[in-house]
Amino acid sequence: MAGVRISRAAGALLGAAGMVVPLAVVTAAPAQAASCTTSTGPYQTRVERFLGRPVDGKQSAADCKATQKFQAQHGITPTIGYAGELTWRTMNTMLAQRAAGKTPNAAGKCPTNKGRIACVDLTRQLSWIQDGKKLTYGPVPVRTGRDGAETRTGLKKVYWRDIDHVSSLYNVSMPYSQFFDGGQAFHSVTKSMWNPPGSAGCVNMRVADAKAYWSLLRNGDDVFVYGRKPGT
Repeated sequence: MAGVRISRAAGALLGAAGMVVPLAVVTAAPAQAASCTTSTGPYQTRVERFLGRPVDGKQSAADCKATQKFQAQHGITPTIGYAGELTWRTMNTMLAQRAAGKTPNAAGKCPTNKGRIACVDLTRQLSWIQDGKKLTYGPVPVRTGRDGAETRTGLKKVYWRDIDHVSSLYNVSMPYSQFFDGGQAFHSVTKSMWNPPGSAGCVNMRVADAKAYWSLLRNGDDVFVYGRKPGT
């Protein structure tokens, strides 16, 4: 994402690499609560189980309200309590993140021969920092590129950092930006990490996690992005 405060050298690099513009970081005003649907969704049983509801595969008023609350919390629309594909996909991603525990690289997909490296698993929407085989931070949930604007995979390097970066296209703040592939960067946002459809390429992070990455990473550090985001 382009920024208004950028050095000539960094600007040239960004221009040469091509820009990917993340979504504007804007928190919308909460909408008036929608009416609950009485329809049973295709993922009803799994949604009920995730929410700790009685599992009978049939929509009830209480099921709907619990599902609707989850949808509203994470910006899933329409917010009508329907146990549809997007709602279940979001829940399933959360389950995969929980299962990662403190061994996110158990499968060895992120290189362990690079020293300090920031890993981004698009499939589980997780990121962490490791040094060799030692986990040094995370794993933490992230919000990556939406369908058609995916966060690009491969081995990268942090090449430019701007703690107070501002987008020149949307005039929005991108705090703790650390660019690693053209206009794609780690940076903080205030919305839910599970808010669909995703960014326009950047790796969105919660504020505390973006701050930690800022303190732990430096220019020249490796970043490895792999997997495929659900729904892309």
